[in-house]
Amino acid sequence: MTKKSAPPYLSLMLLSASALGYELLLMRLFSIIQWHHFAYLVIALALLGYGISGSLLTLRPAIVIRRFNQLYALAVLLFAFSSISGFMFAQSISFNIEELFWNPVQILRLILIFLLLALPFAFAASAICMTFMHYPRNTVSKLYAADLIGAGLGAILTLIAIYYVMPQNLLIGLSLTGVLATLIAIWETKIKQKVVLQLLTVAFTALFFTLIPEIKLNYSPYKALAQTLNVKGASIIDQRTSPLGHLTLVTNPQIPFRHAPGLSLLNTAEPLEQIGLFIDGDNLSAITRYPQSLEELSYLDQTTSALAYHLKKPDKLLVIGSGTGSDLLQAHYHRVESIEALELNPQIVELVNHDYRSFAGPVYDNPFTQLHIKEARDHLLQSQQRYDLIKLSLTEGASASSSGLYALNESYLYTLEAMQLYLSKLRPDGILSITRWVKLPPRDSLKLFATAHQALQSMQLDQIEKRLLMIRNWQTSTLLIKNGLFTNRELEKTEQFCRTRLFDQAYHHQLKAEQSNRYNLLSEGSFYQATRQIASGELENLIENYKFELQPATDDRPYFNHFFKWQSFIEALKLRGSGGMPLIEWGYVVLLLSLGITGLLSGLLILLPLLLMPKSPSLPGSNNQRGSVIGYFGAIGLAFLLIEIGTIQKFQLFLHHPIYAIAASLTAFLCFSGLGSYLSERLAEKQSYRRSAGKAIVVLSLIGLGYLLILPVLFDALIHLPMAIKIAISILLIAPMAICMGMPFPLAIAAMKRNRAEQIPWAWGINGYASVISAGLSTVIAIQYGFKTVLLCAILLYLTALMTFPDKSTEGDSCKG
Repeated sequence: MTKKSAPPYLSLMLLSASALGYELLLMRLFSIIQWHHFAYLVIALALLGYGISGSLLTLRPAIVIRRFNQLYALAVLLFAFSSISGFMFAQSISFNIEELFWNPVQILRLILIFLLLALPFAFAASAICMTFMHYPRNTVSKLYAADLIGAGLGAILTLIAIYYVMPQNLLIGLSLTGVLATLIAIWETKIKQKVVLQLLTVAFTALFFTLIPEIKLNYSPYKALAQTLNVKGASIIDQRTSPLGHLTLVTNPQIPFRHAPGLSLLNTAEPLEQIGLFIDGDNLSAITRYPQSLEELSYLDQTTSALAYHLKKPDKLLVIGSGTGSDLLQAHYHRVESIEALELNPQIVELVNHDYRSFAGPVYDNPFTQLHIKEARDHLLQSQQRYDLIKLSLTEGASASSSGLYALNESYLYTLEAMQLYLSKLRPDGILSITRWVKLPPRDSLKLFATAHQALQSMQLDQIEKRLLMIRNWQTSTLLIKNGLFTNRELEKTEQFCRTRLFDQAYHHQLKAEQSNRYNLLSEGSFYQATRQIASGELENLIENYKFELQPATDDRPYFNHFFKWQSFIEALKLRGSGGMPLIEWGYVVLLLSLGITGLLSGLLILLPLLLMPKSPSLPGSNNQRGSVIGYFGAIGLAFLLIEIGTIQKFQLFLHHPIYAIAASLTAFLCFSGLGSYLSERLAEKQSYRRSAGKAIVVLSLIGLGYLLILPVLFDALIHLPMAIKIAISILLIAPMAICMGMPFPLAIAAMKRNRAEQIPWAWGINGYASVISAGLSTVIAIQYGFKTVLLCAILLYLTALMTFPDKSTEGDSCKG
C-alpha cells in the first residue's frame, strides 16, 4: 500500500482563511450593491455549499480516497476561480425581492444567484472534507484545527484589509490567495509532476485574470446612489471603504444637492452647496460648504430637530453621530459655545476634517467643538460630563428605513438601557432630542416614544407625561425628553415654532386632539392617539392591538427596527395590487424566507444520500446509526453558531465598538476552537472519544451558564477600562469556552474513522446544513426572546448531543491509526 503524504496543513489553513474572508466580503459587497437583509439571504443560501459538498462526497467516497491528491488541489483551484466569477455573474442578474410573491421569474433568478454563490463554498468545503476522509484518525484533530485557525486568521485579516482595499480589489486578492493555496497543495501532496502542474496553474490563472472584465459594482436600481447617478450631471468624485461602510461621494453641478431632512415647506432660505455622501449606496448625508456668515445656515432652523434650541439655549451640547456635520452647523447657527461631537466612523471625519476641509471648513476643527471618535455609549459610560442638550438625529437612510430593511440590524443606540444612560447624563432641565424618519402608518416614532416612557418609568421619576414632547412634519419627527417638567412657556414656544413652520404637534401633556394633525394631514390622528395611550399607561394594550410591533427594544433584544406582525403582513399582501407592498417589513420577511428555504433544502439534501448512495453494510447501518449521526452533528452544528453569535453580542455590549467586538470575538472563537481541536487528540489518548466529547460538552455548558450569570456584573465593573485591556479580557474570557467548542466535532469524526468512515462526508454535510440554519435561527430567537435564550438553546443542544454520539464504545481507544 502506498504511504500517504503528510496532511496538507498549510494549504488547508490558506483555503479556510480565503473561504471565511470571502464570506465576510460577500456580506459587505451585497450590503453595498443591495441591502443588508438581501446579503443575509444570499449568504444563508450560498453557505449551503458546505452541506452540499458533504452530500455529494457521500455518493462516491472511494473515488475521493483513490484520487485525493488530484481532487484536493483541483477543488482548491476551483474555489479560487469560482469565487470571483460567481460573484460577477450573480451581481449581473436583475433581482427584486419584493416581486417574489407574484413574479415566478424572480424565484428562478434567486435560485441562479444561489447556485453561483454556493459553488465556491462547495469547492472549499469539499477540499476540507476530503482531508478528513483520506488521512488517518489521529490527524483529524490537527486537520480541523488548521481549518478553524485558518478561518480565524482569515476573519481578522479580511476585516483589516477592508479598511485599506476596495471590496472589488479585495475579491481579486482572496481569489489569488486561493491560487496560492493550490500551489502549496500541489507541493504538499504526493502528486506527480509537481513543477509542471504548478506552472500550468500559474499560466491558467494569468489567462483567467486576463480574460475577465474589470469588476464594477452594480448597484440595485432601488438604492439612492443608483437613482442619484441617473440624474443628469451627477458623478462620483471619491470613495472610501471600511467594515463600517462603503463611502461614496457624489457631486452634481447641474442639479445641486439640497439635503436638509424634514425641511419646512415654508422655508425660503436656499441650502448651501453640498457634496452628497452615500454609505453602502444608500443612507444619504451631505458635506456642506462652510458658510461665510452664520445667517446662511438659517435653513437648518427650519427642521424639526431645531426645536430644542428654541426652548432653551444649551451651554453644553452633545451630538451623537455627528457625521458630515449638519447637526454641528445647526449648533453653530444657534451660537452654542461648547459642543462635544461623537462619531464612530473615522473615515467620515477624515473626509470632512482633512480631505475636503477647504470645502467643509472648520466644522470640527474650531475652539468650541471637541471631537471623539468613539461609540456613544462607551463614551458616556466613561465620561463624568453632564449636558444641557443631547442630540441624536437620523442615523439611518430614509428609503431603507421606510422599507423595513433595517429590521435585522442590531442597534444599541435606541434600547431601553441606552435611553436610561442618555437621561442620566442630562443636567437639571436638560433635554434629550431624538429625530427619526416618519414611517406611515406610524411605528418608528411610536416605538421611540414608548421606549422613552418606559425608561422614565424605570428611573422612578414622577409626572412622566409632563417630561415628553413630540412634533412631526411630512418627513421627520422629533422627540424631546426632559430632565424636568415642560413648562407652559416652553409649550407656548413649541406651538409657535410649529405654527410658523407648518409642523404638527404630536404630543405634550396639554395637547388637545384638535391641535394635532393640522398641517401634514393624516387620515387618522394616529400619532396623537397612540402617544396619549402610552402616556396614560396603556402601552401593553397598544402593543397587543396595534398593527405593528411597538415593544421597546432592550440590550438583550436590540432590534429597534423590528415592527413585523403577521396580521399587518397578511393585510399588506392582500393589498399588493393597490400599493400594499411598501407596508411590509421586508427585513424580517427575508429572514423567515431564508430560514424556511435553507431548512427545507437542508432536510432534502440530508436525506438524498440515503436514497442514492451505494449500499454498504457500514453506510449507514441501522436507523439508530443514521439517527445518531443526524442528531449529533446537527446538534453541534446548530449549537456552535448559536453560542458564538450569542456570546459575541454580549461582548459587543462590553466593547461597544461593533468592529472591535466582531473582530476580537470571531477571531478568538475560531482560533481557540482550533486549539481545542488540536488538544482533543491528547484528551482521547487515555479514554474513549465519546467520554472525551462528553467531558468537553459538560465543561462548556457549565462555562456558558456561568457566563450568563457573571458577565453582566463583570462587565459593569470593568467597563471603564481602556479599549485594549477590554479586548484582552474579552479574548481571555472567550478562550476556555472556545477550546471546549473545538472538541466535539473532531472527536466524533475520529471515532467514525474506525468502522463508519463512509459516513464522514455525510456527517460533514449535516454539520454544514445545521450551521447555515443556525445563523437565521439565532436571529429569530433573539428578536422574539432575546440573546440569553439563544445561549440557553445552544447549551441545551450541546447537552442533547451527549446522548447521540455516533460511536457508543466506551473502552479507552488510542488515537493511533
